[in-house]
Amino acid sequence: MIVLLVIVVVLGLVLMMAYNKLIRLRQNVKASWSGIETELTRRYDLIPNLVETVKGYAKHERETLDAVILARNSAQGNLNSPELLAKSEGQLNGAVRGLMALAESYPDLKANTNFLQLQGELANTESRLATMRQGYNAQVRELNTAVGSFPSALLAGPMGIKTEPYFEVDDPQVRQNVRVQF
Repeated sequence: MIVLLVIVVVLGLVLMMAYNKLIRLRQNVKASWSGIETELTRRYDLIPNLVETVKGYAKHERETLDAVILARNSAQGNLNSPELLAKSEGQLNGAVRGLMALAESYPDLKANTNFLQLQGELANTESRLATMRQGYNAQVRELNTAVGSFPSALLAGPMGIKTEPYFEVDDPQVRQNVRVQF
């Protein structure tokens, strides 16, 4: 009888620890995603200012400027879904690259203090965003591993805890090797 009681207590402790781990991991994923949302919101706030600065110098480049704003609005509308956001972020990255390439055609714009400051802030935000994305994906990997592992897999389904998607921007240019020319 004592052996049975010890087995039940040990099993109960194992399940309780697995439950607590799943809850902690789910909260970590949510907190990490919140950090990504914060950085993306900062980025989305910077982009219109950057576009307005460029607009003063490149009045006849309306198509490029409109593409950036359209991509920004699309990405901002997908903040709650890592899968949809990853796709729209790829489009936004391409549009911002086009904007920066456009700026290369205007020497006065490249020397503009506001443009340089906004460009620097955007670069800082991109760096922080990359760090946040890595942290989020690490938390997702840990949660997904726990959801698929025994004994937490026994609890995850009934608790409604599912695997979470990674946040990976689908932009082929990000994966290309950097070309250095002298």
